[in-house]
Amino acid sequence: MKQVFIKQGQAVIEELPAPQLEAGTVLVQVSHSCISTGTELSGVKSSGMPLWKRVAEDPTKIMKTFRMVADKGLGYTRDVVQGAMSTGTPSGYSAAGTVIAVGADVAGIHVGDRVACAGAQFAHHAEIIRVPINLVIPIPPSVDFSAASTVALGAIAMQGVRRTNPTLGEAIVVIGLGFLGQLTAQMLRLNGCRVLGLDLDPKRVQLALSFGMEAALTTENALDEVKRLTDGVGADGVIVTAATSSSEVMSTAFQMCRRKGRVILVGDVGLDLKRADIYQKELDFLISTSYGPGRYDKQYEEQGLEYPIAYVRWTEARNMAEYLRLIGTGHLQVVPLIGRIFPVDDATAAYEALQHDPEKPLIALLSYPDSASARAQQHTVSNPKASPKAQDKVRLALVGVGEFAKGVHLPNLVALADSYAIHAVMSRTGHNAAEVVRKHSAQYATTDIQQVLSDSEVDAVLISTRHHLHGSLTLQALQAGKHVFVEKPLALTLDEMNAIEAFYQASTPSPVLLTGFNRRFSPYAQRLQNLLQDRREPIIINYRMNAGYIPLDHWVHGAEGGGRNLGEACHIYDLFTFLVNRKTKAVTAHSIAPSGGYYSARDNFVAVITFEDSSIATLTYTALGSRDYPKEHLEVYAEGKALVMEDYRQLRAYGVPNADFQTKSTEKGHRQELEAFANTIQQGGDWPIPLWQQLQATQIAFEVERQL
Repeated sequence: MKQVFIKQGQAVIEELPAPQLEAGTVLVQVSHSCISTGTELSGVKSSGMPLWKRVAEDPTKIMKTFRMVADKGLGYTRDVVQGAMSTGTPSGYSAAGTVIAVGADVAGIHVGDRVACAGAQFAHHAEIIRVPINLVIPIPPSVDFSAASTVALGAIAMQGVRRTNPTLGEAIVVIGLGFLGQLTAQMLRLNGCRVLGLDLDPKRVQLALSFGMEAALTTENALDEVKRLTDGVGADGVIVTAATSSSEVMSTAFQMCRRKGRVILVGDVGLDLKRADIYQKELDFLISTSYGPGRYDKQYEEQGLEYPIAYVRWTEARNMAEYLRLIGTGHLQVVPLIGRIFPVDDATAAYEALQHDPEKPLIALLSYPDSASARAQQHTVSNPKASPKAQDKVRLALVGVGEFAKGVHLPNLVALADSYAIHAVMSRTGHNAAEVVRKHSAQYATTDIQQVLSDSEVDAVLISTRHHLHGSLTLQALQAGKHVFVEKPLALTLDEMNAIEAFYQASTPSPVLLTGFNRRFSPYAQRLQNLLQDRREPIIINYRMNAGYIPLDHWVHGAEGGGRNLGEACHIYDLFTFLVNRKTKAVTAHSIAPSGGYYSARDNFVAVITFEDSSIATLTYTALGSRDYPKEHLEVYAEGKALVMEDYRQLRAYGVPNADFQTKSTEKGHRQELEAFANTIQQGGDWPIPLWQQLQATQIAFEVERQL
């Protein structure tokens, strides 16, 4: 299918695999999508800036970059940044079309329904889109697809009006009469308000007057005109729908208001506010957040949680529905505001027109073919520039290509090109897969896991999805006869782990399974094992992980991540198993009891593992510490030796002459684990990690989780 991306200062059209249907979502064949002249054109401009300028304009990015360099190294940071820049950004957040598939847990929407869709994560400029149910609204019979495709912008305008809380007879000024401003002026008029408008473009002013705006203000005398038109009182309220970096717009808005008036910001303007503009008149300043309540709430938008109407009368979905109803009744005039409609193949020209055309339209739409072609619905897209198919290498399929896979695994796979050939890339987002395929000359991109599993030319899969999919995808791949490298954790449930174990009990010979417990492959862990291999006595291991705080609404803590014990501490349980090389005898865990809701017991705990030889390993895992303190610290006490490893950069061996070791950067074994995986597949022999040890690390994590 075709989809529009913003890349390096321009809009480009790419051929991608169609999205797969998921529970709680619908697939929509798009008829029209709406190009936002504000948000999207701003994205085009920023994407064309040099990297240094983009970073300089956002200080938070500077700090994030420094922290990534300190934690992951310069190479990892460089690869992540370059990957993000080359991939481009999916564009669009407002569209309309016909439902072609309905997922589980979806009620009230059926195949064939005409719907409008919103959401920058979902309603892209693409032939087929996958949208969660709370962002899908049926279109009234009297509304055509072109008008309905503006639904997101309509909801934005409506939320701005609702935040204003207008009453009959009030004088409200609208600053900025672009598409949002035109809709805002019409909605205020429907509320019985006197609408005054201000814009630099006289054509926009005349258009607003033709739809019932009471009076136009001039930029030279706007403040005096507002006073005159309101009998010296001032405006009851001002809605700012303009887009400019200047802060003077806000100053003007405040000065227009009467005492106790209010200003509502819908657009994107400078916010260097002056206290004197606000203080004496005790003005209210409100921000209007996009489509309405529910926006930026993942539980609402992505998980289908609905807000009770008795407590939240107007959600973003209800705003969208009311906007479409007003169009259908004729109370809102939208069609005359639509400047031009471009076929999707001319998307680049559409963006150019919105930026540079002297007769710049208020808004432009993209149109799509009437019926979804077989090509558009394909879930696999071949790469015409693929490298010749490899015969003497491990032909690898990547399943999931998020930030970690791009920043860590892909650079290592490139470095190991003598052992690996990237054959295919599968991702739930087709653009991610397609970009990696192009960059690494793979054979095809797909959104269909079955395509990968049924491909006889795929020797192995590398699974790097979010954690909740690891167990099921691993089992499917093993059953398909593929060797599997699965990022940690191996599984999030005991049932999934047991199913994998049962597979190996019933299958001989079996594919190789490697869970991405990379730390045991680091040169530090290997050296530690060598120093301990001849021991006769039990050992004591103390490990401290200053993991850093992650907000509790992050996916890592939720159902997709399983929490930090299952998702990260499992690394250390494997390292303990590797160094002791015995089965466990007992596991105990104790956590803090937070006094508030900021910290969690599940990422602030101490776990103690006792092994069959009476060795003891203790993990202190905490999110309470400072990021300025080193993240990982290991101490091993064994037969007159004290071995201390600091952040996989330095090892000091007390009681062992000439055994100290250090590296310039952090070495956690990511490349070495891939080397070991390829060697086992190609040459046979022992697995990189015995199955019982992979299962034991996972079992320890489950037991710690149970006790937490």
